[in-house]
Amino acid sequence: MTVWKTSMRNFFAHKGRMALSAVAVLLSVAFVCGTLVFTDTMNTTFDKLFAATSADVTVSPKTARVDDTPENGKPQSLPASVIGRVEKADGVKKAEGAVSSSAVTVVDSDNKNMGSDSGAPTLAGNWTSNDLRSMEITSGHAPRGPTEVMVDADTADKHDLKIGDELRTIAVTGDIKARISGIATFKVTNPGAAIVYLDTATAQQKLLGSADVFTQISITAEPGVSDARLKQSVAAALDDSATYKVQTQKEAAEANKDSMGSFLDVMKYAMLGFAGIAFLVGIFLIVNTFSMLVAQRTREIGLMRAIGSSRKQVNRSVLLEAVLLGIVGSILGVAAGVGLAVGLMKVMGAIGMELSTGDLTVAWTTPVVGLALGVIVTVLAAYVPARRAGKVSPMAALRDAGTPADAKSGWIRAGIGLVLTGGGAAALWATTQADKSSDGSLYLGLGVVLTLIGFIVIGPLLAGIVVRALSVVVLRLFGPVGRLAERNALRNPRRTGATGAALMIGLALVACLSVVGSSMVASATDELDKSVGADFIVQSATPGQLIVPQAAKALETAPGVEHITHYRVLGAKLTNPDGSTTDEDVTAADPTYPSDLRRETVAGDIAAAYGKNAMSVGDDYATKHGIKLGDTVGVAFKSGDTAKLKVAAITSDDTTVDQGAMYMNTTTAERYVPADKMPQNMIMFAKAKDGKEKEAYAALKSSLHEYPTYKVRNQADFKQDLKDQIGQLLNIVYGLLALAIIVAVLGVVNTLALSVVERTREIGLMRAIGLSRRQLRRMIRLESVVIALFGALLGLGLGMGWGTSAQKLLALEGLGVLEIPWPTIVTVFVASAFVGLFAALVPAFRAGRMNVLNAIATDG
Repeated sequence: MTVWKTSMRNFFAHKGRMALSAVAVLLSVAFVCGTLVFTDTMNTTFDKLFAATSADVTVSPKTARVDDTPENGKPQSLPASVIGRVEKADGVKKAEGAVSSSAVTVVDSDNKNMGSDSGAPTLAGNWTSNDLRSMEITSGHAPRGPTEVMVDADTADKHDLKIGDELRTIAVTGDIKARISGIATFKVTNPGAAIVYLDTATAQQKLLGSADVFTQISITAEPGVSDARLKQSVAAALDDSATYKVQTQKEAAEANKDSMGSFLDVMKYAMLGFAGIAFLVGIFLIVNTFSMLVAQRTREIGLMRAIGSSRKQVNRSVLLEAVLLGIVGSILGVAAGVGLAVGLMKVMGAIGMELSTGDLTVAWTTPVVGLALGVIVTVLAAYVPARRAGKVSPMAALRDAGTPADAKSGWIRAGIGLVLTGGGAAALWATTQADKSSDGSLYLGLGVVLTLIGFIVIGPLLAGIVVRALSVVVLRLFGPVGRLAERNALRNPRRTGATGAALMIGLALVACLSVVGSSMVASATDELDKSVGADFIVQSATPGQLIVPQAAKALETAPGVEHITHYRVLGAKLTNPDGSTTDEDVTAADPTYPSDLRRETVAGDIAAAYGKNAMSVGDDYATKHGIKLGDTVGVAFKSGDTAKLKVAAITSDDTTVDQGAMYMNTTTAERYVPADKMPQNMIMFAKAKDGKEKEAYAALKSSLHEYPTYKVRNQADFKQDLKDQIGQLLNIVYGLLALAIIVAVLGVVNTLALSVVERTREIGLMRAIGLSRRQLRRMIRLESVVIALFGALLGLGLGMGWGTSAQKLLALEGLGVLEIPWPTIVTVFVASAFVGLFAALVPAFRAGRMNVLNAIATDG
């Protein structure tokens, strides 16, 4: 009980000093809990949606997958006659055919795309009674013919659509123009998909190309019949498990959920990774806080030991303070995490992914995880200072507070740090010498971990060297005040090293990612300059969406164009000369493609690969399967017949563009794949006539005016888009890393605040002998600046080392240009000085307001 009372008294006596550490715990726990709540809410949203949209039992083609984009623009289908067979099964109340396709674009009368900007699909299908499970018609009526269409309420609200407005649905078979006859509202949350409903006959003919097929059969059970029992009877009635897939509502919902699983998992673990970084940075703050509190209470602890307190009791007292800090910070962090999750939902809503707070899910495990993490991390961080407190002897009551640490332990620590740093540097060097990216990745991971730990351990030694060097450039300019700031920063190298290390971690990651991102852009730009001969590249702005034939035909009529190259990707099973079989994608393109993309060959002539019954393979594939020039490869097209093709060229895989691609002439593919099964273009290329580049560019854009989802880009546009995409990704990462940097700034604030308290008598004496308030504040600000610059210098140097090593791995994949983004590096370094100034504002202000006589009279 005495230990508990002592801990409570000390905790509340130093509550102001604990506040910033509690904020660090709060932010870290909030990020973890916010991530868990956000992802759990997304799971709940999709679970409700998939459960509501799935029939009791669904019949679909065996090979159909939820996340498949149809190569030829037409989803896999099954005969309408299946409905009659299903209706005869026991327990079937109703069976109806459904049509659904994601290979569509919907535009309004002004050719504005009605699809989501968030990557959610645009879906077109027929309205069935099964849709009443998840939607209700709140305005107008369902489509009754080919001139009518119904749209979901979310899309209508977003684009100000109303009854009578015209929509055009662009599908592989042509355009479907119809006026809105009704608006249907979701009963559950729609995360962002744009949905249009056609009448059944139009949906079949225009989306599937036939009047007697459906994409699936939705079956409703009779009262009292379970889904499992209904599935058994339907499967028995069909008696063809090789052709059809029969799923219960739960199974269909799980399949839909699995298609979203990888996206949700990547988001979840990436955000938790950044939370882990924030926790790591927070550890330094907590260690510093307790180390300084223990040092300042040396005399007090010595007195406790003198009157009978044991080492264990002192140790336990400090750890109990850490537990209290962890509990307070974690409870606040859990609450803040829920708020953060709501904020993330609002952000997602702003970019098109709608999530309702009505689906907000806070599982019981979330606060438990947050509380456990916060307390455990805080206690672990306080363990070393607690042990140090337990070692204080009763004689310490007779000495001043803040006794220097044992010099011997400092040299041992420096030795360990040098060994770790040297080992990490060796691993990073091995990364640059690796011949395989898999081996290099292991060396890189080891090098990053060892150098990070090494720099943290060796921090006090580096502080003595780097701070002195920085002081010559920065602090000496400010005369005696600058020298005082330098000595204060060097007074406790261990504290300065730990404070700088917190900032170092965040900035090291920033520098590393900046180097990698800049190198990727520079490498890709260099590769485009060397390889791409086409003037223009045409792609869909929606990832994964193919180019419909009518858009491809429109491009061919553009004036000023020398040639248009079609580029299709077909799935196939290859039978190699060594007897092995592999599933591969093969590219069917026009003979003009070698001029649009220049590929080096290691054997043969790429032009010959576009001859009759000929193809090319990449040199990596050829080496792996013993393929030589002139060998024959069996190509069984998944959507057609089997061809025997002669290898007329072996291309070099020392590239990033089309690496590993296998080429053949489009006419070769057309001999073995039926026209209605031929994939749509994934991408198209165009070459302008000499001197007609501007006219061709404008003409190509004009030809696609009716198809706004497709973009025509020249090489400059393509490079800029690539730079923008990588830049956006890096900005998101920097935003997440900002949390760790905020925690590091709090560490600087806390260190300075406690340092000011520790030096109260000293500050009073300096003020008494003539140091002005302005000079005192400047001294503290300069001390903060040099600590921040110390952390920044270590972090940026370490990060550039990581990034340079990582770029050598990218070079194995063809991204061979190393580019250091010096403007970014210099900007971050200079900004670190302002971070130091900001962190010192409050401590400097408080120091300046001290009463001189009271400060001098302060004990120890």
